[in-house]
Amino acid sequence: MKKKNRIPFNRLDCLYHRHDDEYNQAALSALCSGWYILGPELETFEKEFACYIGSSYCVGVNSGLDALTLSLRVLGIGEGDEVIVQANTYIATVLAITENRAIPVFVEPDEFHGIDVSKIEAAITSKTKAIMIVHLYGQSCDMEPIVAISKQTGIPLIEDCAQSHGSTYQGKMTGSFGIMGCFSFYPTKNLGAFGDAGAIVTNDAELADKLRTLRNYGSKIKYQNETKGVNSRLDEIQAALLRVRLKYIEEIIAERERIAQSYLAGIDNPAVRLPKIRRGARHTWHLFVVQCDKRVELQAWLEDSGIQTQIHYPIPPHLSKAYSDLGYSKGSFPITERLADTVLSLPLYCGMTSDEINYVINAVNEYRP
Repeated sequence: MKKKNRIPFNRLDCLYHRHDDEYNQAALSALCSGWYILGPELETFEKEFACYIGSSYCVGVNSGLDALTLSLRVLGIGEGDEVIVQANTYIATVLAITENRAIPVFVEPDEFHGIDVSKIEAAITSKTKAIMIVHLYGQSCDMEPIVAISKQTGIPLIEDCAQSHGSTYQGKMTGSFGIMGCFSFYPTKNLGAFGDAGAIVTNDAELADKLRTLRNYGSKIKYQNETKGVNSRLDEIQAALLRVRLKYIEEIIAERERIAQSYLAGIDNPAVRLPKIRRGARHTWHLFVVQCDKRVELQAWLEDSGIQTQIHYPIPPHLSKAYSDLGYSKGSFPITERLADTVLSLPLYCGMTSDEINYVINAVNEYRP
């Protein structure tokens, strides 16, 4: 294939330029207010985002990782406790567990890249203090049986929704099934800020109150510290910008769905396996992840064709150097490891033209292993 102008994996400027006047005004208004931390923009965004998810409360923090970390901490999870988590997640989910000195207990994924529900109960022990599931790539896990396990065992369910803004399971938003839903607003997310940002949603008023205290040095009243907290606050400017983006989230998701449907309808190459959509789930396509047994060759072919791709994720947490102390080795989680060797994410971003979409489709179809 003749190389053409490079198609990037992602472009973050398109959505800004689409509504630049609104973003500029929101930022300027926040700047002019003279109130930059824990002010009215954050309070309003928290209410608006909670309403969007269908939860009673939202607590803005400074990143998705902090959202996960604080969600475990507020439950009192600590040293020696076990937290069940899928093995194929991004390492941030696991970092939140070990940051609290707890132990990650890995479970293999199902064919939709979510946690395999049939393997959860076997992973439960007397030390299990939470189940942390991950709605990976924009698609919900199989929530009905997961919620049932949580209720039957009394083990709290925490949702990692860093990639699932607007995703649903049987019409209900991800983030609203468990005791807490944790969101990242990293700029590449469907609901992306213009820097690091995150939030936790919950229906539990007491947990929400504790989370607000934790994120602010463990203090409700200045200089009166009730607990050992942290500094993790979603600032006013990011909150103001997120309020603008939230207005257009359904428009953003619809555009991503159209691009994904074009890929699903157009890519026809027996060497490339397309993503599957779970019955009853709305996939919001944070990422469009295919699988190829000769992933290195496919990626090189696309690169030579001027198409940038990424791998989410090449090294599972249990095989990372960071977690060598856990004692896992190659073969510990073969399904996860197989995915790490074969997954490849294709370009998908708002602002992609029909020509660009078709060019990617044709390039994938023309690949020969």
